[in-house]
Amino acid sequence: MSAVPAKPKLTIRLCEPRGFCAGVDRAIQIVVLALKKYGAPVYVRHEIVHNRFVVEGLKAMGAVFVEELADVPDDGQPVVFSAHGVPKSVPAEAQARELLYLDATCPLVSKVHKQAMLHVKRGRHVILVGHKGHPEVIGTMGQLPEGTVSLIESEADVEAFAPADPAALGFVTQTTLSVDDTSGIVAALQDKFPEMQAPSSDSICYATTNRQEAVKAAAQGADLFLIVGAPNSSNSKRLVEVATGAGALHGALVQGVDDIPWDMLGDGSVVAVSAGASAPEVLTSAVLDAFRARYDVTIDLVQTAEETEYFPVMRSLRDTPLAPADMAFVNGGA
Repeated sequence: MSAVPAKPKLTIRLCEPRGFCAGVDRAIQIVVLALKKYGAPVYVRHEIVHNRFVVEGLKAMGAVFVEELADVPDDGQPVVFSAHGVPKSVPAEAQARELLYLDATCPLVSKVHKQAMLHVKRGRHVILVGHKGHPEVIGTMGQLPEGTVSLIESEADVEAFAPADPAALGFVTQTTLSVDDTSGIVAALQDKFPEMQAPSSDSICYATTNRQEAVKAAAQGADLFLIVGAPNSSNSKRLVEVATGAGALHGALVQGVDDIPWDMLGDGSVVAVSAGASAPEVLTSAVLDAFRARYDVTIDLVQTAEETEYFPVMRSLRDTPLAPADMAFVNGGA
């Protein structure tokens, strides 16, 4: 018998932390618990988090995703607001219609809402650093009275920005931005408006910062950096940018195994792997298994932080039991 040819060698630098954060865990758990407590359907306004695998899994359990509250019938079933947050008008409409609603807004997004409202309370015009059209940005701007907030997306926007009172400004940021890019925009704002007030604490969340730091540590010398995540996930797209900016030769955002660019790899290649905060671990595991099927893989763990954060669900759901399979899904498993 002829010898089985040896597999080509491949080194994988696996980032830690990666994948689900505490806010995503909480949001998914709220939908699953609501299904257990109230039965199907449970309506969800917009994607609960930006990941197709998660959304399809929740649909299979009985969740119904809608764009607006107008799409929710008056059938007594609950509606869940996504982790990205919603404008004040949304819960106000739900209350007017006497809908049962559960707000899954990430507590760190809610913190940004409070920071922005505090700026307004203190007579400041709010500068929101973020990406136009992102659900989190829409939700944050929707907390504030009309005319009290301006969106800044780039340093060019800073240059063009001419507020009515440059001495009465305060800023907050979207939680999922690139730390480095945001620091440049904030520095430009501070140079132009030295009296501008910062929020009481950093708006970019711990999970975004931790995942970006791990990517930076793994990037130098990597032939390819794969980020497992969805194309509409802001934090996942930022990780690709951070990877190539920190020295990876190529970066790619993949939703799963089918998106891996195999033609970029050869014997002895170095691949770094991380996952956005809304990407379940089961997808990353499938990517690693696909590499093991083709290559003789050595995995080097690149860990830069240990995350212990936990955000509890609302009291009305805390006593609802979950089956082991449900808990596995909530925690990023199949």
